[in-house]
Formats: sequence, structure tokens, C-alpha cells
Amino acid sequence: MTAVGGKWYYAVMNSDIQTIRELVVGQSEKVKRLKREVAKTIVGQEAMVNGLLIGLLTHGHVLLEGVPGLAKTTIIRTLAEALATKFQRIQFTPDLLPADLVGTMIYLPGEGRFTTRKGPIFANFVLADEINRAPSKVQSALLEAMQERQVTIGEETYPLAGLFLVMATQNPIEQEGTYPLPEAQVDRFMLKLVVSYPPRDDERKILDRALSNEPPQHEQVLSAEEIFEMQRIVERIYIDESVKDYILSIIRATRFPETMGLKSLEPMIEFGASPRATIGLGKGAQAVAFLNGRAYVTPQDIKDIAFDVLRHRIILTYEAEAEQLTSEDIIAKILDTVPVP
Repeated sequence: MTAVGGKWYYAVMNSDIQTIRELVVGQSEKVKRLKREVAKTIVGQEAMVNGLLIGLLTHGHVLLEGVPGLAKTTIIRTLAEALATKFQRIQFTPDLLPADLVGTMIYLPGEGRFTTRKGPIFANFVLADEINRAPSKVQSALLEAMQERQVTIGEETYPLAGLFLVMATQNPIEQEGTYPLPEAQVDRFMLKLVVSYPPRDDERKILDRALSNEPPQHEQVLSAEEIFEMQRIVERIYIDESVKDYILSIIRATRFPETMGLKSLEPMIEFGASPRATIGLGKGAQAVAFLNGRAYVTPQDIKDIAFDVLRHRIILTYEAEAEQLTSEDIIAKILDTVPVP
């Protein structure tokens, strides 16, 4: 790749990349149609919508954090209604049991045997609502499903659907009745999206829609096979070797900041990003390029997805918390310092 006039171009646009570009362009109308369906209910929140689409396109689970009332649950339900797939919503509560999630063995007295009753986890899209209100036993059960795409009931292991995505919402951990999610589980979420209050103009539109008492009717605009097709195209989006090195430099800066000229961050970071973050940056950037109608990844795509991929994977020290630094502050400093290819 070579930089010309501040824009990225390929020195040689080979036939394979041209083929991928044609495939990407061919899918653009489907993506627009899906966004239009979501916009029937959701006003604004473009970053949140794109984040969910990136998770959908990359087989990546998504965690949404924000105070109650910001349409976190609504946007996930709306997206699911626009897809011809099976959707299940699970309300996480302090008394939830693992069996309520994955299922259990039921004894049939008349037949003298046990049978398996599968739980709501056996769906294509699972909404784990207020996930951080459930105890650790339930989190462990969900962890196996997210990572292994299978669940164990009794002595049997059952595979989950080929199209399986967990979209979870959580309230800020400062709120009463919440449990901090284990780091191992948080790391399984490819993206963590932080939802903020809407701008005044958007909130006015929300109010007008709510007062109209006319709930929108959603159409199923994409099938599971069409989603699989998009996922296969995203996997073929080209990433140049220099862009791969850029990803590795960003990840290394979270682990060994002094080696990247960020010695001041060394006492602020307890643990850096895991290899899942490296993969997440690459796959996430491919999806960003796809949504932007390109067949190749640019360094800006990496920057666009970096906060969502890294904010929940950088563990800060007590010193950083004492200085009121956040993981977003650390990521911003890293992106400002690591050389762009």
C-alpha cells in the first residue's frame, strides 16, 4: 500500500481484490435495508448499530453498557426482528440458575427415563439482559456457550447453532445489585459498546414517536444464509502486512508500553490486551471496511474499532484509578503515539 494525498491506495489492484470489491458492493443494499428496518424503531445511535452489525458480521459477541432507559434491549430486539432467525431474551436476575439458561434433565415417570429439555441458549441470537445481575454460576454456564459454542447438560454435550451470537446488556457496575463480570468472560466479548444519552434533537424524535402510539411493523429482510454469505465476504477483506504490524504494535503497547515510547503508562496498566484483542482488531477492521464499501483495511479502520475492542481488555492499576484515568484514556494515548503505517 502507498499513501497518496492523505488517502490510501493499493500500488497494484489485483484481480482478487477487485473481485472482493464487487462482492462488497453487491451486499451494500442488503446492509442499507437492514439499517432502515432498525431505524424504524431506533433514532440515531449509529455507532451502536454499526457495532452490533460488526459483531454479526464477525461471529463476535457484543456487550452494551449504559444506564437503564437508553434502548439497549430495544435495539437488540429490533435487529433480531429484522432477521429471519431464532431469537431468545433472557432476563438475568440474582436468583437465575444455570439450568434456566442451558436447560436440564427431566424425569418422565411414565417412561421411567430422563429426557433433555433445552434452555433458551439454543437460539441464533441470545439477548442476555442485565447480564451483570446474575451470580457467577450462571456466568460460567454462559462462558462455555460463548467460547465453545456448545453446552453441557448432565453428561451430554450439545452443539449450538452455526449462527450463534450473544448480545448482552449491563448496567454500570456502580449501580446497586450488580456483579462485576469475570475477566475471562469479559474477554469473550469481541466488542464492548458504551451507550450514552442521545442528543436533544434525537430525543425529541424519540418523544414524538412514543406519543404517536403507532408501533412500527418490522419485516425480516435477511436470512441466515445471507448473513453467512456476508460473513464469508468479510473474511476475505484484504489486510496489508503493514496494517497487520500496526495492529500488533497497538496490542504490544498495552502490554509493554515502555517499548513503544509510552513509559508513563507502565505504572497505569495491570494487564494488557489478550491475543483475542489482536484477532478482534483484525476481524473488526475487516467488518468496518465492509460497511464502508471497501475491499481492504486502512489504518483508520483500526482506529475506528480500537476503543470498542480494547476498552474492556485493559486492566488498570490502583494508581490509574487514583488518578481517575480510564481505559479509554490509555487507548487514546496509545493511538496518538504508535506510528501509523
